[in-house]
Amino acid sequence: MTVSQQNVLSVGWVGTGVMGAAMCSHLLAAGYPVRVFNRTKERALPLLGQGAQWSGSPAEAAEGVDMVVTMVGYPADVRQVVLGDHGVLRTAPAGSILMDMTTSEPQLAGEIFDAAAEKGVGSLDAPVSGGDVGARNASLVIMVGGEQGTFDRARPVLERLGKVVTLEGGPGAGQHTKMVNQIAIASGMVGVCEALLYAFRAGLDVAKVIETIGTGAAGSWSLANYSPRALRGDFEPGFKVDHLVKDLGIALAEARRMRLALPGLALAEQLYIAASAQGLGQKGTHALVLALAKVSATEWPFGPA
Repeated sequence: MTVSQQNVLSVGWVGTGVMGAAMCSHLLAAGYPVRVFNRTKERALPLLGQGAQWSGSPAEAAEGVDMVVTMVGYPADVRQVVLGDHGVLRTAPAGSILMDMTTSEPQLAGEIFDAAAEKGVGSLDAPVSGGDVGARNASLVIMVGGEQGTFDRARPVLERLGKVVTLEGGPGAGQHTKMVNQIAIASGMVGVCEALLYAFRAGLDVAKVIETIGTGAAGSWSLANYSPRALRGDFEPGFKVDHLVKDLGIALAEARRMRLALPGLALAEQLYIAASAQGLGQKGTHALVLALAKVSATEWPFGPA
């Protein structure tokens, strides 16, 4: 269903990676006029084919639009595309909305909110959960920080991208909520990978075991979505190991600031750092099973790598 033209917002979109490209495509399919920028133009070509206009910089993508969305990799990238010399706040018009959907630092979200407010721009931090599957299916969980009025204006766009859209609190609250999400996921993914290895070494039909336990208390989103990929030997990223390492580092830094001990999270971070050191940083987070098994993707016993 396309949007009513009288209610449509013009959108600038910065970042067309695995997640960003799929998310942006939903807005184009719904009839939103969209400008896109990505460091590598080739990654944006499918969106240009859908009708998006190309912009030569983040600042150009933000010129004259009602909303600009950033979906990049790391806090340093967010700082550059938002606050840098060619960042979106250089040109975002007063009355527009800046929405950063990158998983980033809560304190940076607050800094951006203040910088945007000085220009009369509303700001939201709106990280997501659901991986590439959620991005493709518009079924993401979106955790938002910012002011109620800005959230209400952005909600029609957010609802095109996710199935659950919640204002968690003021600036930075979306990022803090995403840290809660990552803390809950990280150790759980370790458990999923260890369970796969145990089932294999015990000589069980691993697919059958996963199907069985998934119907009980062991069931989880990670078990249901990542175990089949691992069993196919598919370790391409829905969410990269290196990005999870980044997220866990942010969560641990925030925990230290709050004088909070999270030993399970610290262990998960070390395991994922080890996986990255073994050359798995650009693979999906379920590639942790390769690091635990001490095998390469080509040596993995289930399916082609």
